[in-house]
Parts: sequence; C-alpha cells; structure tokens
Amino acid sequence: MERFFWICLGGAAGTGTRYLVAVWAAQRLGGAFPYGTLIVNLIGCFIIASAMHISLTLAWSPTVRAAITIGFVGGLTTYSSFNYETMRLMQEGAPVTALANLSATLLGGVLAGWAGLMTARAIVGH
Repeated sequence: MERFFWICLGGAAGTGTRYLVAVWAAQRLGGAFPYGTLIVNLIGCFIIASAMHISLTLAWSPTVRAAITIGFVGGLTTYSSFNYETMRLMQEGAPVTALANLSATLLGGVLAGWAGLMTARAIVGH
C-alpha cells in the first residue's frame, strides 16, 4: 500500500507539471502546434531512460523507481493527448503540421531517451 501511495503522489506531481508546461508553452509558443505535449513527451522519454538506468545501477528500491517512472513520468507524459492532437490536426486540414508533430515526437522521443541513458551512464557509469 505504501508503494501505491508514492505512485499516486508522483502521478499528481507529474500531472501538475504537465499542466504548467502546457500553459507555459501556449503562452510562449502559441497554440497552432501542440508544443506543450511535445515538450512533456520528450522530457518524459529522457527522464524514464535516465531514471531506470540510474535506479537499476544504484539499486534504488522498487518503490522509489515506481514512484518516479509509473507515477511522475506516467502523470507527465501524454501519449493520449499526442494522439488526439495529431488526429485533430488531420481533421482540421493540417496534415503537414500533423506529420511534423508525429515525426518530432517519435524521433525526438528516441533521441531524448538516448540522451537520458547517456547522461545516466555518465553520472553512474555502466
């Protein structure tokens, strides 16, 4: 039950962070492209890759690992929002923007995950 509590707490923090990033992105970058969703998805890819490597290398407890990955990153990332926004762009007649969102998210996610892993390896080795 303790692990469940920490996962829920992490999820709340991730969800709040997602909201703040979405508001910030809309104010700074505009609403024509779903920048907020892209940003949190890329950050989430980075965090989960680096956190998993660090937690397994340093033998973090399963509860801490779950709170960060399942909780925080699960609350932060927004694949369902990404899917909806991409489909909405298609329906609104903006296939090039939809393709840009799809490409940036997929390629960016792989690159962010790789960067997270490389950063974690630089910090803790292996």
